[in-house]
Amino acid sequence: MVKLGIFFDKLRFEEKSLYETAIKIGIEVNLIDSKNVILNTDYLTNNNLDYGDVILQRSISYFRGQFLTNCLELLGYKVINNSKIGEICGNKLLTSMILKRNNVPTPKSFFSFNADSAFNIVNQQDLKNNPLVFKPVIGSWGRGVFPVRNKEVGKMIVEMRQESSSPFSNIYYFQELIKRPPRDIRCIVIGEQVVAAIYRYSSSDEWRTNVSRGGKAEMIKITSELENIAIKAAKAVGIGILGVDMMEDEQHGLLVHEINNTVEFRGASSATSIDIAKLMIDYIKDIQKI
Repeated sequence: MVKLGIFFDKLRFEEKSLYETAIKIGIEVNLIDSKNVILNTDYLTNNNLDYGDVILQRSISYFRGQFLTNCLELLGYKVINNSKIGEICGNKLLTSMILKRNNVPTPKSFFSFNADSAFNIVNQQDLKNNPLVFKPVIGSWGRGVFPVRNKEVGKMIVEMRQESSSPFSNIYYFQELIKRPPRDIRCIVIGEQVVAAIYRYSSSDEWRTNVSRGGKAEMIKITSELENIAIKAAKAVGIGILGVDMMEDEQHGLLVHEINNTVEFRGASSATSIDIAKLMIDYIKDIQKI
């Protein structure tokens, strides 16, 4: 019997749903806590691990998930999503560059690699009329994201990062702050199909739209424009199981600003009543012939 391995570092609604769905349709599943995994180089010549024949990578930590996926692929496992997709989606700088290179509509983004050049970005922009948003190049759930509507705030962010010992503290990522309604759009893309789409509204005391921060989810119609942009974005980073996030710009229409590698779908499942976990498992079955 073929076995599916689900790697996680926190059992959330998503991981539980995927596990229960796979069991329900008769697939043997192995749940593996990424934090407890120990590997060594001898496994490259004598792999007696029992992780499964196909791996679904659901680790929240970017670095843990990325290094573990690299190891699993070198050990011969088929991992969904693969390490290349994880590398791009987990790095906002790479995501922005790849989207733009593939002609996917995306906000203009600025990158610099030390404090002085970051100060130059802040000083050169007309922040009153064209504000920016600062984002850590690696991170999720809106943590460390700040609107930059004046030079004082921009300089404070740069100075704050100068105090950090993180190796990423000298990588600065600014993106134009889009004039949009108080919401964004999440599309769940499985393979080359948009299976669900929702609005994510920000809460009354929050400008970020993350459902994890109290935002509200609402089902929306999947238009041909929405579908075409979401699939084009997914193809740009690599086909798999993805969350494509868009904003509605007043002037330029739909813009893709992020793509999620280990996409959360609790809000989308609740708002749409679509069994997204089953669609994900069916996709894995189809491509792996489980």
